[in-house]
Amino acid sequence: MTTVNRPSGDRIGGWTRLVTARPRLSLLLALLFTALAVVAGSGVADRMGSGGWEDPASQSSYATKALEKRFPTSQPNLILLVDSGRATVDDPKVAAEGRALAKKLAKEESVTGVTSYWDTGAPTLRHRDRGEAIIAARIVGDESAANKALERLAPHYRGDHGPVEVSIGGMVAVRHELQTTIQEDLLRAEMIALPITLVLLVMVFGSAVAALLPLGVGIIAILGTDAVLRGLTEFTDVSVFAQNLTTALGLGLAIDYALFIVRRFREELATGAATLPAVAATLRTAGRTVLFSALTVAVSLAAMLVFPQYFLRSFAYAGIAVVLIAAGAALVVLPAALVLLGDRVNSLDLMKLLRRGRPARTGEPGRGWGRLARLVMRRAPLFALATVAGLVALGLPFLRVEFGTADDRQLPASAESHVVQQHIRDGFPGGPGGAVEVVAEGRPGTRALADYSAKLSGLPAVRRVDSPAGHFAGGRQVAEPGPAEAARAAGGSAYLTVLPKGEAVDAASQDLVRDIRAQHPSFRASVTGTAAVLVDTKDSIADRLPWAAAIIAAVTLLLVFLLTGSVLIPIQAVLLNALSLTAMFGAVVWVFQDGHLSGPLSFTTSGDIETTLPVLMFCVAFGLSMDYGVFLLSRIKEEYDRTGDHTSAVEFGLRRTGGLITAAALILAVVMVAIGTSRVTNTKMLGLGIALAVLMDAMVVRSLLVPAVMRLTGRATWWAPGPLRRLHARIGLSEGESAPAPSGGSGGDDTGPRSEEELRDPVRAGH
Repeated sequence: MTTVNRPSGDRIGGWTRLVTARPRLSLLLALLFTALAVVAGSGVADRMGSGGWEDPASQSSYATKALEKRFPTSQPNLILLVDSGRATVDDPKVAAEGRALAKKLAKEESVTGVTSYWDTGAPTLRHRDRGEAIIAARIVGDESAANKALERLAPHYRGDHGPVEVSIGGMVAVRHELQTTIQEDLLRAEMIALPITLVLLVMVFGSAVAALLPLGVGIIAILGTDAVLRGLTEFTDVSVFAQNLTTALGLGLAIDYALFIVRRFREELATGAATLPAVAATLRTAGRTVLFSALTVAVSLAAMLVFPQYFLRSFAYAGIAVVLIAAGAALVVLPAALVLLGDRVNSLDLMKLLRRGRPARTGEPGRGWGRLARLVMRRAPLFALATVAGLVALGLPFLRVEFGTADDRQLPASAESHVVQQHIRDGFPGGPGGAVEVVAEGRPGTRALADYSAKLSGLPAVRRVDSPAGHFAGGRQVAEPGPAEAARAAGGSAYLTVLPKGEAVDAASQDLVRDIRAQHPSFRASVTGTAAVLVDTKDSIADRLPWAAAIIAAVTLLLVFLLTGSVLIPIQAVLLNALSLTAMFGAVVWVFQDGHLSGPLSFTTSGDIETTLPVLMFCVAFGLSMDYGVFLLSRIKEEYDRTGDHTSAVEFGLRRTGGLITAAALILAVVMVAIGTSRVTNTKMLGLGIALAVLMDAMVVRSLLVPAVMRLTGRATWWAPGPLRRLHARIGLSEGESAPAPSGGSGGDDTGPRSEEELRDPVRAGH
């Protein structure tokens, strides 16, 4: 049992006193919190949705809901692809089985709007080679109810039925497979990331005891966030994709914060400080920085709350929760554990075998990073220009980005629903998913519908219009209405199907949506369909993006000012952080849109990028960049306050944090790459893209660009007008103790201790 004696006269802040007075109680409460989180968060994935890319207030969303309610046959979400084998779909036995399957499906609970090729003879429901045909239907209810209904129905319809074989597709099947695949992939990612992370932490800390502390914080953050998300599912929609961010940030930020706190604690111990004063000094310095960093990351993620799509909002919920819980655990659990461990935090040094027979390192800790800082600052214009030019060049592919919607191609090529949808794209003329639907309300008459249909069919991008008034092409009626067309009108409303000449979401189809909306019929017309949803999503993102960017920029400027007291450094931080993301965005287009590396990475390119994903990646990567930026700036500011020497302060900051930031970035990249092994393309893109952004930020921006730019700006870096200086003096934050900078003197030497333990500590030494 560890006994801690409070030294006489030691003044410890209120927070430190609170978390260290009864360390065992703090750990017991943390254990209780974790146990409750396990119970509260159980089954969270089953309550999550796999959609959420649409703006619920858009015209396309309104029209989709109107069609679902009044004309369910127009919005099938379940497709049975019937393969007739060697026969054709018109073979009597095949036709009889097809009709029987459709009749059976129509009697199922929660199923409506069943239609089939054999009942309608519609050519759009038959493959061009006559070997396959479609039975389409709609499963009613929300995503959760539809998933449950599909799980109940699928075993009875999938597989062989006499002369035919049935495969299941449609959006309800795609979403179900997405949800299942993401859950399986997330479990596999955790199994990959945890052992590798533990090994890396042992290598970084040199101590198994110290290495286990970040994992403990990460587990608390992940389980706590799952409980928060489970609670939110009672009130709002939450995307299943958000669980990937929970795992990645839970481990990544826990490791960042624990590395920073444990490293500082070991520094204090190396000076000869007793355990409790060392913990107090750690919380007073590194603890402030961790709290400050968590706020900056949370703000970047909170900016996604301005968007109406629940896909983006879900990542804000998960991100804010995991950041705050990780910081809370780092500031409560870690100090309590460190009080109890004391010097034993360095126990179980598993790196002794690797160091056996090697001479102990001597000299200045972080000397390699110090040499790099001096080299960069001696050639500051060259490094600044070359780094900026390189980052801009890597980002150039993003200039040709094409935005699209998420579909079945997110799934692996072998997924059943992907196979079905691909068959429809390849062989069914005007198959489901490519049409533009128009809802007509206000009791439109047959003559008005005919005139409107003829006008739409005359648009250059239109192949055919099907409406209650008949079939139209080239600006005129080409066929009289039949029973199927009569079903397009009911209760004072009607709907028209506009078949475009191009692909479902290409530029021509998007322009067609705008052209249809520019028409002014005598009744109310609302447009939906895949292209319409994309148009509305892009407009929604473009409308809210300036607000999100303004929130991130404004709060970042404020927080970095409170940390540094400078006007220029916050501006530098925003610009350099944004610049660090260029490689990520360029790689996203080059790899996932253009299809390079699609073979090795095992994904199917759709030729575009899902519209909301760049927004998500920007917010997450920008927040993580600020995380590392705060770590570096806090140590630079601490040294500058102590010495007043700008150049040596920059060198000191890089020497003290270069190894720390690089180690944290490498470990977080491992976690993100594990997430990137997912079979779902969006998750793969998120994981691999952010891994690249983190590595570029740590190894290029923090190591090269920041010291070069700060050398070019010189002492002007720290300038602020008088009123702002006085404001910072009252409410500003810093990692170091408040102390006036000495006048003159280089202040460049690190007067800290040089014990043998410090010299061979990889984190402290920056190696």
